[in-house]
This record gives sequence, structure tokens and C-alpha cells, in this order.
Amino acid sequence: MALSLAGLRRYAARKSARVVFRRSLVICTERPLISFTFDDCPRSSLLAGGAILESFGLVGTYYTSIGLLGKDSPSGQIFVLDDLKAALERGHELGCHTYSHCDAFETKAEVFEASVAENCAALSELVPGAKFKSLSYPSSEPHPRTKRAIAKYFQCCRSGGQSLNIGTVDLNQVSSYFLEKAGGDIHTIANLIDTNTEARGWAVFSTHDVSDHPSQYGCTPVFFEEVVQYAVNSGSLIVPMTRALEVIRGVGRMEQSVLQDSIPHSSVVRGGMR
Repeated sequence: MALSLAGLRRYAARKSARVVFRRSLVICTERPLISFTFDDCPRSSLLAGGAILESFGLVGTYYTSIGLLGKDSPSGQIFVLDDLKAALERGHELGCHTYSHCDAFETKAEVFEASVAENCAALSELVPGAKFKSLSYPSSEPHPRTKRAIAKYFQCCRSGGQSLNIGTVDLNQVSSYFLEKAGGDIHTIANLIDTNTEARGWAVFSTHDVSDHPSQYGCTPVFFEEVVQYAVNSGSLIVPMTRALEVIRGVGRMEQSVLQDSIPHSSVVRGGMR
């Protein structure tokens, strides 16, 4: 059925964030990069997914909404406080997912920003010294106004897009591929990793739960381990989000966006909230 005029406007608005308020970083590394990330932090993402990463000597990035700790969700029970602490002790990285899991497109920018601040404050209170260095937009591609408002708080903000970061990455909207979209087909992921390897890009893989009976947002441990094994065999450097940025910045160069309304790199706050 054809989209209504209102539907077309919403579609255009959602897509417009990809071309505005960019903060561009050239990817020029000796080895291709891969990062594994988990949204919402259902407990299985650490207990099963984290254990699989650790079995290969790897760690990932966990995007958490502190306001959801211990609650049930469509992807299973969310982290409890001990899980947050365990993730950090085991070398994983924590990222911000807003305090209340605010829809990145539907939520007003000022409300979204307040939820980010609340999440960062809550983490500091629960785990003294811990800080969020990156964010994942919950539920949706961000609204352009939200993308502009949030960029100053984090080293990078991750979105979806089902694509790789090749050539140049927009740090205000890093692309990722949700593993559940592959339908358990390792060949789909293998092709992405092969493309990323050839281009020496940055592949970010995302999911939610890692369970024998996954939700529509998650994947099975068997499939996740297949993906990790293929990633390891590719010779890629597999690191959490902000570590990947450190590697890219070590050999790359910052370039100013050609868009007049680009956010300058100087607006970044190293190590979390201002």
C-alpha cells in the first residue's frame, strides 16, 4: 500500500538525520575493525553473549538504560546492578541508552537529552568512577534535532542502518548491523565481514538477547559464536566502540563535514558527560 503524505514526510525526516549534523572521521587503518554491541542489556547478552566473546579473548560494548535495571523486557530480564559491575570487571565497555529507553525519533530533543543526563548521573552513583563514552540511539534512527543535541556528550553515537562504516564514519551516527536481521544465516554476515575486510572498514554488529529461544530482537548462542568465529578468522581487530575510535584516530585524520550545519569536533567531551 502506498505511503500517505504524512508517512512520506516521516520517512524523509527519519532518513534526513543521515545527511545532517555530521562529525566525520576518515577510516584509514592497517587492519579492518569489528565491534560487537548489545542494546538494552538483557542478562543473556552478558551471561551468554559476553561469555562467548570472552572465550575468544574479546570484549564488547553494552548499551544500558539504568531505569530498566532488573525489569522484564521483550528480550528478557534486563541487567541487575551486579551485572553492570561484572561487565566492567571483565573488561567490557558500558554505553548510554538513555535512562528511560527513549525513542530516538519520537522523543523531543530536550527530553531525550535530559534522559541522557539522568542515565549518566545514575551510573556514576551506582558505580563510582564509571562513565559512558558512547551512546546507542534506542528504538529508531535519531531525529535530526536529537542528533545535534546529543553529539556534544559522547565520543560517538551508534545507530542502525544495516550497513558498514567504510571510508568515512559519521561519529554522530555510526552505522551498525543487527544480527537478527540475518535470520541465522552465517553467509549473510560472512559476506559483510569479507566486504569490510577488503575495504579495511569498521563493522559494528548489534543485537539484544543471546538465547536458545531468542526474542525477535536477539539471536542464538550458536549463531553468535559462528559470527564471532568468522570475525576472528578474518584477521580483523575486534575491539569495543571507543577503543575502535582510538585505533582510527591513531592513523586517520579528522575532516570537517561539507555541511554548513556540521557539529565541530571540539564539541566532544572526552570520557562522558560534561
